[in-house]
Amino acid sequence: MESADETGIHVVDDIDDPEIREVDAQQRRIQAFSVGLEGAGDRKTIGTVIYKSIYTVILSKKFNLLIPFGPLAIFVQKKTTQNGWVFILGLLGIMPLAERLGYTTEQLAFYSGPTLGGLLNATFGNATELIISIYALRTGRIRVVQLSLLGSLLSNLLFVLGIAFFSGGIVRKEQVFNKQATAVVDSGLLLMAVMGLLFPASLHSTGTEVHLGVSELALSRVSSCVLLLAYVASIIFQLKNIKHLEGNQHGEILYSDDQDQDQDEEGEAAPEISKWESVIWLGITAAAISILSEYLVDAIEGTSLAWGVPVAFISVILLPIGGNTAAVTTSVMFAMKDKLDVSLGVAIGSSTQISMFIIPFCVVVGWIFGRPVDLNFQLFETATLFMTVLFVAFMMQWLQAILYMKTLPPDTSLLVSKQQELKQWYYSRILKPRNTRRQK
Repeated sequence: MESADETGIHVVDDIDDPEIREVDAQQRRIQAFSVGLEGAGDRKTIGTVIYKSIYTVILSKKFNLLIPFGPLAIFVQKKTTQNGWVFILGLLGIMPLAERLGYTTEQLAFYSGPTLGGLLNATFGNATELIISIYALRTGRIRVVQLSLLGSLLSNLLFVLGIAFFSGGIVRKEQVFNKQATAVVDSGLLLMAVMGLLFPASLHSTGTEVHLGVSELALSRVSSCVLLLAYVASIIFQLKNIKHLEGNQHGEILYSDDQDQDQDEEGEAAPEISKWESVIWLGITAAAISILSEYLVDAIEGTSLAWGVPVAFISVILLPIGGNTAAVTTSVMFAMKDKLDVSLGVAIGSSTQISMFIIPFCVVVGWIFGRPVDLNFQLFETATLFMTVLFVAFMMQWLQAILYMKTLPPDTSLLVSKQQELKQWYYSRILKPRNTRRQK
């Protein structure tokens, strides 16, 4: 006997009938098998998405083979007292994480649009340096903060640009430079930031303060607030006028036929991972960098004692290598594609962000935490940075002058030579015989 309950499901009352019992068992097996297939399909789909995401972000790059050095550094720090090995392993482990942080930021910028994407790139472009600086500031290592940020500036302006020129010159005998309006704006902001760093160092060197360090600290905090406001204003200006700047830039660029063909073949770039994957990986890489930076900063002083080298050398030369990995890889990649203007924009833009945002931000954060962080990087370090910025600014002007000479009409030099020949002919055939006759 069968009866129907309120849900409409048939319930078998007479379970003694073998035919009914066999049919019911067969239906249950079919239903259980179909449900199992659906569950297995869902698990397979989720597993495929996770594996594809891990492969795209982690396994597709050979450079990411250095990631296990990060956990190995933590293990060495827990089990031994070898601070030198902890620093080396931590530096090797943080390099691919910094590069992946820049990658996930670029992927997220595809979905956020140009305005928010520009803000994301401005915020996370030097997130590694910011995380390391905040942790060092929290533990009271103010000098390490200053030296590491100074090293990041020098590394971007000298090492990143130099290796971009070198790698581009290996691939191509002649590289093309196209004037980029944003790079010109960034170079001006960079000069402004260095001027802000010069004032506290000059005040400290003159020794004219009534209360030693008080006026210097107050000047640094006021200058930091001004630099932060100027940086925010520059970001807003560039985001609002990005189409106008790009229009002027493309209007002044003279592409060759080979470059046009390469651009048509490349097409528009497309994101490799989804929006939520970008957000998740951004959080994972930022958390991993923050954890590893703690062990990296704690090992600096022990490494200095173990190796017999000053802390300044480790902070200025070695520590910025990990944070500038993304800038180095990006600059080299674009330089080898004969896009030298993009490489210049990456290096100068990263330096501008450090000098106009991260350094003043650390001063303000130290002000909030009660730490006496100032802009006095000492006279020698500040002078070195000032000369480096002047060199890059003159180099930009020199490249723009070369670009202007190439945009002149092709017959200008020929016209000048013809004019000189005409003058020589007029002098030899007309003026010289006339003067000779007059003398006779």
